[in-house]
Amino acid sequence: MADKRKILIIAPAWVGDAVLAQPLFKRLRQLHSGLVLDVLAPAWTLPMFARMPEVNAAIVAPFKHGELALGKRRALGRELAAKNYDQAIVLPNSFKSALVPWFAGIPLRTGYIGELRRWLLNDARRLDQQALPQMAGRFAALAEEPGTPLQRPLAPPQLAADETRRAALLSRLCLYTAQPIVVFCPGAEYGPAKRWPARYFAELARKFAAQNCAVWLIGSKKDEEIGAEIELAAVGACVNLCGKTTLDEAIDLLSCAAFVVSNDSGLMHVAAALGKPLLALYGSSSPVFTPPLSDSARIVRLDLPCSPCFQRVCPLGHFNCMLQMTPDHVWRQIDFARIQTS
Repeated sequence: MADKRKILIIAPAWVGDAVLAQPLFKRLRQLHSGLVLDVLAPAWTLPMFARMPEVNAAIVAPFKHGELALGKRRALGRELAAKNYDQAIVLPNSFKSALVPWFAGIPLRTGYIGELRRWLLNDARRLDQQALPQMAGRFAALAEEPGTPLQRPLAPPQLAADETRRAALLSRLCLYTAQPIVVFCPGAEYGPAKRWPARYFAELARKFAAQNCAVWLIGSKKDEEIGAEIELAAVGACVNLCGKTTLDEAIDLLSCAAFVVSNDSGLMHVAAALGKPLLALYGSSSPVFTPPLSDSARIVRLDLPCSPCFQRVCPLGHFNCMLQMTPDHVWRQIDFARIQTS
């Protein structure tokens, strides 16, 4: 008989973290054959969950980033009480993220101990960071009963393109796919310490253009400035699409790529989940914690003594973890046979 369990996931606010939650969803589906799995998430991440077949419904969390909004959380909790969830799994570690399931009276509320919220969770887990070094593993472990080890290997994230919408988008943006498409994702919302320099992206674009590849820059509204800087320095070697697409559309454009070069960002994880050959550039952050979960991804980092520092801005002022990762160094990591056959 199918297990008719209903679970509500309180999702992370970052796009990349949302992708890394999918192995948890897959594991929950394995454990509960008749599962109804809903996700409560910020509006900007909802297109991601719409591409995940494990998710039954995505519900908008109507809160601004960092906002406590106690009254709104109470009202939403009372509204969700009518859905009769059996369990809530709270992925962020903040106090406020555990409030809605508590207000909803969900019988089992699972999450890691953190930020004075232990009384909001009645299935509070203590995180063993050494046993679970990766964020995706930490999320997936919450599917298991307390004390049960994480099942490995993790099922990787998998996103699918909408071919009909992609064709319409390509037509609207006057984009053509006759040449191999190389996509650059030059943004990183966390801060400038995670961003490879614009002039380096521009030089790499010129190298790809010389190999008869079309180069597209994809990013959010916040990436418009760096996209324009790359476009100007590349002197016609790339098409700047930063700020011209929604996240939903960015997913479909990334699905056209024969190759992707990306900072450690949400779009890097999207490219990995699409199975694209990928170079992931790491400076201030660590691939030990949030690697792209794909056999088609290759990590480029310099392993300097000062990195990873996990800071938004280089605390030493020299930014060597990215400045010393030259375009020639990155170029040497590219397997052109993979681009021609993708």
